[in-house]
This record gives sequence, C-alpha cells and structure tokens, in this order.
Amino acid sequence: MPEIAVAEAAGVGLSGEERPSEDVVLVLPGAVLLLDGATSMREDLPSGGVYAGELGAQLAARLTAAPELDLADLLAGAIRSVARGNGFTPGDSPCSTVAIVRWDAEVVEALVLADSPVVAFVPEPDVVEDQRLRHVPRGSYRDRLRGGGGYSADHVAAVRASARKTSALRNQEGGYWVAEAVPAAAHRAIRRSWPRESVRSVLMASDGVSCGVDDYGLFGWGEVLDLAKEAGPKAVLGAVRDAELGDPGGTRWPRPKAHDDQALVVIGF
Repeated sequence: MPEIAVAEAAGVGLSGEERPSEDVVLVLPGAVLLLDGATSMREDLPSGGVYAGELGAQLAARLTAAPELDLADLLAGAIRSVARGNGFTPGDSPCSTVAIVRWDAEVVEALVLADSPVVAFVPEPDVVEDQRLRHVPRGSYRDRLRGGGGYSADHVAAVRASARKTSALRNQEGGYWVAEAVPAAAHRAIRRSWPRESVRSVLMASDGVSCGVDDYGLFGWGEVLDLAKEAGPKAVLGAVRDAELGDPGGTRWPRPKAHDDQALVVIGF
C-alpha cells in the first residue's frame, strides 16, 4: 500500500458565509477518489457536496466490487445510478468533478473529469488536467471584481448569471464535461496511465488548491510536492489561503468565492 496523506479545508459560500466543504476524498485499498461538488445555484436541487458524496459512495462501491473494470465504465454506472435514484435529468441535476487514481502491481491509472487535476511524478511532473471548463466564457463578474466591486450582493447576482450561461454548455460538444446526469460524460474524461515502477509520487487536487499553481503562480507542482513532503499537505493549503487573504476583494485574482474548498492528496509509491 502506498503512503497516502490527505488535507482538506472548507472555503466559504458565494456571499462569504461559512458552510461545510463540498469536496469529497475517499481512500480505498487500491485507489483514491477526489470529487469537488459544484456550488449550487438552485434551491430546488441538492447541493454539489451532497451529490459528490453520493456519487463518490457509488463509485467506491463499484471500484471495490470490480477493481478490474474500466474506470470510465465504473464512473458511468455510478452517474447513472445517482441520476436514476434521485430523478435527476440533464440540466436539472447537481454536478461534480471527478478525479480517480487507481493502481495495481503493474500500472498506475488516472482519470480526470472537469477541473480536479492529477499530477504524476515519473519522475518529472506529468499533469493530467481537463481544461475544457477554463475555455467556457465565465461572464462579467471577473471584470467587476477587478474594478473593485468586491464580494457583495451584486457579485452574487453576477456569478449566478454567469453560471446560467455556463451550465447551458454542460456535457455537450463545444462546452465542457462533468459528472451530472449524463453517464456518457464519463467517457469524455481525460485519461493517463504509467508503469508503476516509474511513478514516484502522485498529487490529486481540487481547484481550491490547483489555483495556487494555475492562477496565482505561487509555486509549480514540483514545489507543491516538496512542500507537502517537508511540512505536510496542510502547508500547501495554508499557502494558497494566505495568498487569498492578501487579496480579500478579488481584485488581483478574480474568483467566484473569496475562498474555495480545498482538498489535496499526496500518494507516495
């Protein structure tokens, strides 16, 4: 069994209120799952965190029962089960990112659906990321933040308007793919595999952590691994949070929430 370390921290809601994290991490005998439930914009649907928890449980059960099956097939079955059990339909469902790392004596596999990257060190970092969501128009709330508008009620309204536009492109060509109520989305995930003997370490992160690399430029993935090994993965979360505290109004790094949920997994082979 590899050595596995996990760090998690809750962020805040759109209006800055405290609430439980909507990230989910599950450690299995031969796999780790990381899911990041999307912040719900609708009161008539369960939260993204509730969806991520149910989907993670379904996926974990399938991986445990049939660890030899294809990861996308297992994920598609889990998405289908959650949708049917709750009466979710495409466009009327919560959603979540999914990152899976699975290993056996010969191979380490990764599957990434939406923006929760996996980084394998072989020994140089090989980043498995799904950038399709980053290319979808995000609306004007970022310009508003850059102009000093801050995290006010007007910001919440701007983010909700942006989310309506973005959700119209969910799980379709030219848009982006995410776990929701379309099982076929699982087969649009980004995949990679490596000989186990070549893999030194693997990182898994929700976007509340990967933003420190991709958006804030605080460190590279090699530095993330070094810091996590030297001071523990919680230190990485703290570095990202400290940067955000230095930008309380989102003027330097416009983002939907002042602080997103954070999850980081470090797997040492």
